[in-house]
Amino acid sequence: MFTEAQLYSPVTKGTDGDVTVHLSDEHPGVHDPVYRARRNAIAAMALEYRPGAQVPRIDYTAEEQQVWRIVSAELARKRERYACAEVITAAGRLGLPSDHIPQLDEVTAKLLPLTGFRYAPAAGLVPLREFFGSFADRIFHSTQYIRHHSAPLYTPEPDAVHEILGHANQLASPRFAAVYETVGAAVARLETQRALKFLADVFWFSMEFGVLREHGEVRCYGAGLLSSFGEIEEFRQAELRPLDIHAMGTISYDITHYQPILYCAESVGEIEDVVGGFFETMTDETVERLTAVEPA
Repeated sequence: MFTEAQLYSPVTKGTDGDVTVHLSDEHPGVHDPVYRARRNAIAAMALEYRPGAQVPRIDYTAEEQQVWRIVSAELARKRERYACAEVITAAGRLGLPSDHIPQLDEVTAKLLPLTGFRYAPAAGLVPLREFFGSFADRIFHSTQYIRHHSAPLYTPEPDAVHEILGHANQLASPRFAAVYETVGAAVARLETQRALKFLADVFWFSMEFGVLREHGEVRCYGAGLLSSFGEIEEFRQAELRPLDIHAMGTISYDITHYQPILYCAESVGEIEDVVGGFFETMTDETVERLTAVEPA
């Protein structure tokens, strides 16, 4: 991720080869030595992965599986109530398991026949260009760790719940998967960090925290909302603004709180036309032109 990746716990590898995940002082698992050792081991496997190799399989513990069952059941109920029809239909076709944490190969096997996307392991933060650029090859970099068992409905960082129940259910839609692919193609055209940041922010307010109007209600399609037990119930309290690429790419926001401003589409077609259309044609020059305009 990019903006949300600021919440990923840093991962370092020492000269002795030991891998350490540096949890924040506020993390629910920071004082649990068993959890910390577990996080280190999962991150180490991801760091060893090379494209084309077998994706590491995680032998999830009973506690971790229980966390998945709790969160999966709760989010499934909320998805039916708050998600848009495109996501609900896609999630139904994908059929992610609710009784166990799927291995990334299992997610890939379900996604491939639907939209051609594959999942690859990530220890934590993936560099911006690599993460978004991989969408052009229909590859999604995903963490494999799970949140701490003491707070199954809360996580201070993106985990397998977010990457799979959020993004995979979205990527199972051919229409949304096509938007992802345009993001990857755009990255190949961009040279400046400023343009990459602008792309990431537009992605944040669309594919991460996007909402739309459907049958007289505001419903969500963004992966960040789909995977957040708390925010999926609160997003309708946000100030809703129409899709505006300039505003989405330049507005200041705080990723540690529920988003007070969201950009609402009138349909999936408008997301494809406005957001997808922007990604299809954006260049460094496009961003220079847009950022030269003062925000409204």
